[in-house]
Amino acid sequence: MGKVYLVGAGPGDMKLITMRGLELIRQADVIIYDNLVNKGLLEYARAGAEIIYAGKKASRHELPQKDINALLAEKARQGHVVVRLKGGDPFIFGRGGEEAEHLADIGVPFEIVPGVTSAISAPAYAGIPLTHRDYASTVVFITGHEDEKKPASTINWHELATGPDTLVFLMGMKNLHKITKRLVFEGKDPATPACVVRSGTLPAQKVVCATLATISEQVRRMRLAPPGIIVVGDVIRLREKLSWFERKPLFGKKVAVTRSAHQSRRFGELLADRGAEPVYLPTIDIEPIVPNSRLRSAIDRISSYDAIIFTSVNGASIFFAHLRGSGRDARALSGLTIIAIGGATAAHLAVYGVQADLVPEKFTSEGVVSILEAYGVSGRNFLIPRAEEARDVITRYIRANGGSCSVVPIYRATIPLPAASVPEDLDIITFTSSSTASNFIMLYGKETLKNRVIASIGPVTTATLTKSGINVDIEAQQSDIPGLLNAIESYFQPSARGARA
Repeated sequence: MGKVYLVGAGPGDMKLITMRGLELIRQADVIIYDNLVNKGLLEYARAGAEIIYAGKKASRHELPQKDINALLAEKARQGHVVVRLKGGDPFIFGRGGEEAEHLADIGVPFEIVPGVTSAISAPAYAGIPLTHRDYASTVVFITGHEDEKKPASTINWHELATGPDTLVFLMGMKNLHKITKRLVFEGKDPATPACVVRSGTLPAQKVVCATLATISEQVRRMRLAPPGIIVVGDVIRLREKLSWFERKPLFGKKVAVTRSAHQSRRFGELLADRGAEPVYLPTIDIEPIVPNSRLRSAIDRISSYDAIIFTSVNGASIFFAHLRGSGRDARALSGLTIIAIGGATAAHLAVYGVQADLVPEKFTSEGVVSILEAYGVSGRNFLIPRAEEARDVITRYIRANGGSCSVVPIYRATIPLPAASVPEDLDIITFTSSSTASNFIMLYGKETLKNRVIASIGPVTTATLTKSGINVDIEAQQSDIPGLLNAIESYFQPSARGARA
């Protein structure tokens, strides 16, 4: 017999899942998830895990509840670790109680892993505290969509209208007009502040505030659709002062990330930290060259080199994988001068216990040449593990100035299959190398880049885009991800927008 874990996935922002919840996702044999679960959490599932979509959009269920109950029991009885992944918290209007009750009735072991409910987190991300010493001592959570099979409503509307300080309705967007009208009818002051938070905790978050009498019309005018949280109460008066999420520098911006799939997650996380929504459109894959007799030979002769130049994180990762495979570690590089293009490459080398001796101010091949001029290349032998296709700026300089170098291709950049389409509502398309730029054009065409804000990681990538007739709006002063993020932030600052206007 296996076990079922009813896990709260949190409200949308996947960083709000609990440590226990993430641990179980990584261990699960089977994951059965709902519509409101952030799909990014599924990337943490182990290889070979069975992923099953249970649906549950408003007015349409992919799987009826009775079928979900039966599926949970079936998978557990097959001996599996089953994670039932539910948006928010499984016991706050998530039907987790019904699923747990069914499992208890038939003797299937289960555990409950609470999650961060949208009832609390969506208002918090909108700058609305549900309780406050000066405004509210009581808060009530109410379903905005009761079971239609119930003979009568069990909600005491008069008590809600005259008692609690803060009311929070979940799943009530379609019934907003009825809810507000009923509260006023039962005695709630129509001038009471009311607010709707749609897609709370996500970059797509929308907040509409008005009064109990006018909120329904405001939401209709703004064309806000479910899912959303309805908040009623004087605590809403604090929103203007406490709003924080919508003040993030890139809040609400949709940013295309064109890096390889295995490198894009960190960039996406940094964008999300600034309030943006990353949209992943990988235009490049990194494929290690295996077997690689040239690299094996270079490692065997590592002591014959004076310096090694790492041009990218990819190159460093693959080189050290081969170094370990040969039975060696970072000590084999003792006595060599270590040169790294870029802070990210230098930081990655530190993971292997290697300190870069030289890092150019400009993270380009030309930047490396500038430090080689001071370092001196005459009579020195360099090892350069790099991509199969790369610019020859460094090698030409070394050979022209009395040095020698072994260029060892250790990976090739390939082009993945294109996405079904490029979203029309992208605010920015980012390019982190010439390859991502040229591959994007090959996959989607130059027309796709017209009338878009284009962000480039540096002058080499900008030159590739410009050569193809693409105008570059943003170029990083420092050619790395932090530099690109800073440049994008600067572009969208109010002062910068005013200058462009």
